[in-house]
Amino acid sequence: MLTDLTDDLAARLAADLPDAARREVAERYLDEPRGNRHGRAGAVFAPGTTEEVATILRFAHENRIAVVPYGGGTGLVGGQLTDEGTVPLVLSLERMSKIRAVHPGENVLVAEAGAILADVQEAAAEADRLFPLSLASEGSARLGGLMATNAGGVNVLRYGNARDLTLGIEAVLPDGTIVNALRRLRKDNTGYDLRHLMVGAEGTLGIITAVSLRLFQRPAKQGVAMLVVDSPAAAQELLQRAQHATGGGVSAFELISGQGLRFQVEAGLDVRQPFAEIPEWCVLVDLGLPEAMDPETVLEDLFAAALEDELVSDGVIAQSAAQADALWQVRESIPEGNKRVGAIASHDISLPLGAIPDFLETAATRLQEAQGPIRINAFGHLGDGNLHFNQFPPEGETKADHAHKRDAISRIVHDLVHEMEGSFSAEHGVGRLKVDELERYGDPGKLIAMRTLKDALDPHGIMNPGAVLRAR
Repeated sequence: MLTDLTDDLAARLAADLPDAARREVAERYLDEPRGNRHGRAGAVFAPGTTEEVATILRFAHENRIAVVPYGGGTGLVGGQLTDEGTVPLVLSLERMSKIRAVHPGENVLVAEAGAILADVQEAAAEADRLFPLSLASEGSARLGGLMATNAGGVNVLRYGNARDLTLGIEAVLPDGTIVNALRRLRKDNTGYDLRHLMVGAEGTLGIITAVSLRLFQRPAKQGVAMLVVDSPAAAQELLQRAQHATGGGVSAFELISGQGLRFQVEAGLDVRQPFAEIPEWCVLVDLGLPEAMDPETVLEDLFAAALEDELVSDGVIAQSAAQADALWQVRESIPEGNKRVGAIASHDISLPLGAIPDFLETAATRLQEAQGPIRINAFGHLGDGNLHFNQFPPEGETKADHAHKRDAISRIVHDLVHEMEGSFSAEHGVGRLKVDELERYGDPGKLIAMRTLKDALDPHGIMNPGAVLRAR
């Protein structure tokens, strides 16, 4: 049974920590990006060392106090805050932000969990290396949260998720035990891999305090294009051709619907649209190639062949870094356009690649039949099967007018995703928002194994209670 973090208990813990570790309970620790939830905290502690994290968790374990880990606060499924149960301790990693080491010859970087993703990318670039994890919130998202949610982003197609980029971890278990597994090895078959256990656990099994990360050689040349495609199926065929032409040199391949571009215009965003007439579907192609290959020539040849086969009908190939950035701005502005228009329901889903065209058609039909007029913006990382599939009110109406439809819409979408052997959570995690969905769609055997692991490592249930698995 958990207990509230009272002022007295917080003062007792603070006495065992440096003054800098105690933080004011500011609103930023209690809000989430979409404004759908507001958390609470008896106190906020920001440890500066792994030993201080251990002190905090040991105290929480002994006194049965819930601990909610907080990274950059950019999570979209409520994993970084709680508004139910006992009053928790919020543990922020913001003071543990050091880049501990860079080993260019090994293609390895070691950083603390509070390091901001953009700073990690910059540290890699200063060593003439690439850390490829890239997403919209990289200016504020911190490594610990990214690892805890197994974050994806735009480069998963080529480099993999956060899990694939992690060589080793340093972590603190719920009872304060420190796990020193911060290795730089590609091969280490010495029993259970706690790295893979902690990555993706969303802070429910302990606190990741540092990670050793894989770096890569920076591509010598980059090419970026936005091409108009006839359909998602045509986009998939174009991706296969691009991969074949470049020997796997496609770094990102983003599917963009015309609805998302129209939302940018409707919302008044300062984004230059690449086409005079907004197409129904287009793709953003980003190539990273060796010195011997010319990206512009590759993209021109790809476009010419696809045009002849009626896979594409128009396109823009960036002629400079500024033009490439402008095309990427179109893609990266889609979430802001969505936010300003106001989504009734948002879904982060993944599907087998071959099922995506059928899903988009079937889902649109089922939603229109069940819910009437509705606007759909489907976009995302086509190469790894991850779609952001969001529903909006008809033009001139607001999401508040249709808020009562949210649950029914999500049920239609997630039922179809499950029917097509996909996942209701592709890269955002489960958090607290999708616990019901995990219970509904999750494999029973997997859920039993997850609960067994949780009970074994966290017998008092102090770690992020209510996230991923229902608190009990």
